[in-house]
Amino acid sequence: MSLFDTTQLSLEAALRGSSMRQTLLTDNLANVNTPGYQRKDVDFHAALADAMQTGRPLDTLAFGPTVDSSRVVRPDGSGVDPDQESAELAKNALEYESLVQVAGARTQILQIAMGVR
Repeated sequence: MSLFDTTQLSLEAALRGSSMRQTLLTDNLANVNTPGYQRKDVDFHAALADAMQTGRPLDTLAFGPTVDSSRVVRPDGSGVDPDQESAELAKNALEYESLVQVAGARTQILQIAMGVR
């Protein structure tokens, strides 16, 4: 029996995806005044769900950013809405924190079961 079951591997992949999304969202905000800048994001939820349904290994799952070039929200051609990006940042931060708490609780359960706590 492995300590790294599907749940643990899924949590780790979700943490990687959420971290990447946080980076992309902050990049978007940093470039809000860059003319022609196109918003970037990553849909790690869909990639994770697809990997789980198809049986692909979760420990090697990689997430790739997408560029939304069809969206223009400012006259200078920028595709970044700072209010929406801020809301997405807050939402993603809460999700990341929840994932960290679940992963931490699982670690504590293992430590208790092994008698090291």
